[in-house]
Amino acid sequence: MSRYQSTAYDDLSEDRQELFKSIASSRSLRSEQTLGGPFDPWLESEEMARRLVGLGDFFRFRTSVDRRYIELVILVTGQFWQAQFEWFAHEPMARKAGVSESTIRAVKAGSKPEFEDQGEAIAYAIADEINQQHELTDATYHRACEQFGQQGLAELLGLSGFYTTVSMTLNAFKIPLPEGFEYPFARR
Repeated sequence: MSRYQSTAYDDLSEDRQELFKSIASSRSLRSEQTLGGPFDPWLESEEMARRLVGLGDFFRFRTSVDRRYIELVILVTGQFWQAQFEWFAHEPMARKAGVSESTIRAVKAGSKPEFEDQGEAIAYAIADEINQQHELTDATYHRACEQFGQQGLAELLGLSGFYTTVSMTLNAFKIPLPEGFEYPFARR
């Protein structure tokens, strides 16, 4: 059960209603609905919401890294945090971006996948090491710079940090999945 009690759209300030509409329009929602995911709690702080949504838009549409690697890093981060909604939202996106079923299953189980694609192997190592050990080994750092450049590495690290924020928000407020969907991880 969600802890978050959303504010009715009509009770939002005019500025927050405009921000709500902006977020909703980018996700094909109507104004009488909740935004879902982390967006409703973020909207409690208008400036924070604007900045986080802007950062999320950067990661969705303007990063230098291929979408396949972006989605893999999101899955690894979501699995680390056991973020139910995050996994639910991004598993189909990862599949669509080209992440294999075997890789998705392994990451979900908390196991290291067998990789055929070198980029996937490095993206996984970046997300796994930064979450588990809070730093990168020299070998991973150098391989990441060769594969993605320093810009791509910085973006993937920022992405993992952003989805840590997303996951923490979802977990703290216990944002539920839509009715009828199965939770990907054992519920606490």
